[in-house]
Amino acid sequence: MSRKYFGTDGVRGRVGDAPITPDFVLRLGYAAGLVLGARSGHARPAVLIGKDTRVSGYMLEAALQAGFTAAGMDVRLTGPMPTPAVAYLTRALRLSAGVVISASHNPYLDNGIKFFSADGSKLPDATELEIESKIDGPLECADSESMGRALRINDAAGRYIEFCKSTFPSELNLRGLKIVVDCAHGAAYEVAPHVFHELGAEVVPIGVAPNGFNINEGCGATHPEALQLAVRSHRADLGISLDGDADRLIMADKTGRLYNGDELLYILVADGVAQGKRSGVVGTVMTNLAVENAVLALGVEFARAPVGDRYVLELLQEKGWTWGGESSGHLLCLEKHTTGDGIVSALQVLSAMGRTGRSLPRLTEDLTLYPQKLINVRVPKEFDWALHGPLLEARRTVEAGLGPRGRVLIRASGTEPLVRVMVEAQSESDARTGAETLAAALSARPQ
Repeated sequence: MSRKYFGTDGVRGRVGDAPITPDFVLRLGYAAGLVLGARSGHARPAVLIGKDTRVSGYMLEAALQAGFTAAGMDVRLTGPMPTPAVAYLTRALRLSAGVVISASHNPYLDNGIKFFSADGSKLPDATELEIESKIDGPLECADSESMGRALRINDAAGRYIEFCKSTFPSELNLRGLKIVVDCAHGAAYEVAPHVFHELGAEVVPIGVAPNGFNINEGCGATHPEALQLAVRSHRADLGISLDGDADRLIMADKTGRLYNGDELLYILVADGVAQGKRSGVVGTVMTNLAVENAVLALGVEFARAPVGDRYVLELLQEKGWTWGGESSGHLLCLEKHTTGDGIVSALQVLSAMGRTGRSLPRLTEDLTLYPQKLINVRVPKEFDWALHGPLLEARRTVEAGLGPRGRVLIRASGTEPLVRVMVEAQSESDARTGAETLAAALSARPQ
């Protein structure tokens, strides 16, 4: 059974358009309160609500709070807080669930709702389906004795800062390093600079002046040009760039050269192997083929999951493995955290640098990524690319031309009316030509 409202990462869309409206979010909170409260086994179930810095967060926070309290759940509020911080605090405070109001790397016009279970993991599909089944049902307020209450957690930022620091080896420090930290005017603006500073680094913070409208605007992990410029202009040793809710990481060396999630994942795995750790690795269908080959060369198993860090996590848990990630910068280190965390992931890369004394270029010298070309094509709602004749014919042609030297990936976005076509090949020109051929066919009308 397919989900009606939930996508690959919660419920997301344009603010004011269904489903990101006050009335729907109230019902979503109420339905989630019924399901998650009943599953908690607590006499007084409680949910933690955090958000990023979008102006719409105030409205959606109020609607969620009303829905949860009407369902009989207490509410704990953190204000702006990274998505992984909510996952950690939900677990640390022994709460029944966690919720983040964020559209991650999207512009401020969008927003979304993400849920975490009591153990700090994304909800499984079955639980989301159960919540959806109650959204359109009657909204009945709990009686006054059972109604939920709300209070604010004033020390949430400090708790999370200390947690992040605890994932960095106690025998290492960041003294002598000058680091640019780009917080994308997002949820980590008050915590990320402190983490790296308290570990000894000289921090140059950028993207730390949110106004409700500038989240991810020309900055952060989706616009790393700001990081590159700042690293070079401040003559920093390296740069760290997060997205709006701080679960995504991109890094830069002192020259401004960027390192994506695939390269950072390889660093974590190679460092773990050097320490004698043995675990498999989960990437996604988008993970560069060179990463798979390099991981296998280290004697480590590799598997692919669908796009979305929740699916990476599910496969990691199924196999009992530790490391996983996406090219976009979502990285999972399950020995450190239950979910992807940009700050914690950066600290693991920095610990690899500290242990080995090697720079980012040195740590990735055995990995050369294959060229990939990704094109997003906007399509009508409910469009099924698998039934589009011109695209299927073009795919056969491109795959025949690539042979074993490349691959084609076509998938629908889980959050937007887009179809993503990607071609990976040994040469940049082959990847670009193949992707453009597929995109042109996707835009053509069937005969």
